[in-house]
Amino acid sequence: MPNTAANKRVHVAVGVIVNSLGDILIARRASDAHQGGLWEFPGGKVEVGEGVREALARELNEELGILIELDSCRSLIEISHDYSDKVVLLDVWRVTQFRGEPEGREGQPLRWVSPQSLSDYAFPAANTAIVDAIQSAETV
Repeated sequence: MPNTAANKRVHVAVGVIVNSLGDILIARRASDAHQGGLWEFPGGKVEVGEGVREALARELNEELGILIELDSCRSLIEISHDYSDKVVLLDVWRVTQFRGEPEGREGQPLRWVSPQSLSDYAFPAANTAIVDAIQSAETV
């Protein structure tokens, strides 16, 4: 059976990591990756039998070398986005408590940016709603 957007669904745990200054951590996707060269919020695929917060903790440790406090993570938004080659369900969590200093363990550049300046960066189309949710939360 061929892979089409109708049958290729990817569940992704996404972290909006906030430091003590209120800045948000973003990472640049590798140029050879899907949506390469664009900025993103760190995270990755939820494996079969894995909870979303557990997947988030695993992915953030693998990608950034940080340990997150699961109880402090708060759901921010869920987004389903249909790219031509796959449908992604982004399960986005606000992370405010973590241990360690984030580093790009996969060679990806990282940047701490203010919520207001997120609009200055190019993100995949599915991330637009995340940026909007972050900026809306900041104005409340």
